[in-house]
Amino acid sequence: MIKWLFKYGAIIFLFNTVLLSIKSTYFIGGQIFLLLMGVFLFLLLINPKQIKKILFHKAFSFLLILNIINIVYFLFFHKISDYDAIKYIMARGVQFSIISISIYYNYEYYKLKFLYHISYFVFGIVAISFVLDPFIFSERYSGIIWNPNEFSSVSVIGFSAVLFNYKKKTNFDFFLLILFLIFSFLSGSRGVLLAVPLAYFLKYGFSKRNIIYMLFFIVICLWIISLQIDTSINRFATQGLFNDRLFQYQYAYETLMQKPFFGYGLDKYSYIDLFVVPKHLKNIIIGAHNGYLSILVQYGFLFGSLVLGIVLRKVFLLTINYYTMKDHESNFYIFILIYTLFASFYESLMTGVNGFHTALFWFALSFLSYSKLRKSDVI
Repeated sequence: MIKWLFKYGAIIFLFNTVLLSIKSTYFIGGQIFLLLMGVFLFLLLINPKQIKKILFHKAFSFLLILNIINIVYFLFFHKISDYDAIKYIMARGVQFSIISISIYYNYEYYKLKFLYHISYFVFGIVAISFVLDPFIFSERYSGIIWNPNEFSSVSVIGFSAVLFNYKKKTNFDFFLLILFLIFSFLSGSRGVLLAVPLAYFLKYGFSKRNIIYMLFFIVICLWIISLQIDTSINRFATQGLFNDRLFQYQYAYETLMQKPFFGYGLDKYSYIDLFVVPKHLKNIIIGAHNGYLSILVQYGFLFGSLVLGIVLRKVFLLTINYYTMKDHESNFYIFILIYTLFASFYESLMTGVNGFHTALFWFALSFLSYSKLRKSDVI
């Protein structure tokens, strides 16, 4: 049982984050999260020697450094009574441990079969959503997920999981690609207009044929704009990509300037101080919607720059290694890294613990780091 949990702990954790995004399963998802955290913490305590070789493994050293930064920050700027900050440290630490151990013990599964299970899982979410809420054209579609942007993120990840699966595609795979693409656009999330072309060009590269396909895609987008439907394309045409985010960036920046050097604390991720927000916007401005600003508000410039520097450096080195080694089986994970860095400009990604996209980002970063070490002694 312990070995099975070590091998599949990450997939349980990742899929459970989606349950936390559904109102009807939020409670049970929270209980699974607490149970998983507790069990893994117990297993770490009773297996110190075996686990030490994984958590201190060179491939996962950047996660260890980030955990140390959190502990140092807590010791300097929090009190022992700051329960929420303690929860954040423990949840982040156990999350990183689950990811590291699962990859270490089950690397081949995550390399060869995991994408199938992601695509089937997302298909289940979309299918259940359509059955329970078939009115896909009435407004921005979110299905059973609490937020249209979150629904879009899940469907885009399902789309990319099918697209980047290196095995020969079946008719069902093509059906899933079209289905996920349609529902991604119906969510009204403008991030889809970034994610889909990015995935396509990472998969097929630049060529005359692909440029023609892109021109055809633009024609389709222009046609959709002419329809009275609240899709991603229509929202981009009428609002732009960052239009309704600019106020959120402004007040997140003003929040940061209140405590620029050391931030607001570990428990204040994706945080905006409502005292800087005008009264008429207090019910609208609820978060930074920017992963970079969120981290800086949380840690301040000193610790936040260190955290971002570690993450961005790791992504850069792994991306360079990917193009050098031409490891096309890792396409999906590279896409998650690059897409997350771009999407973090308009969503609060990389922060928190329970987000599906954020958790998958940390998983992809850890998987590629371990994959690189298997081929080279240099990370």
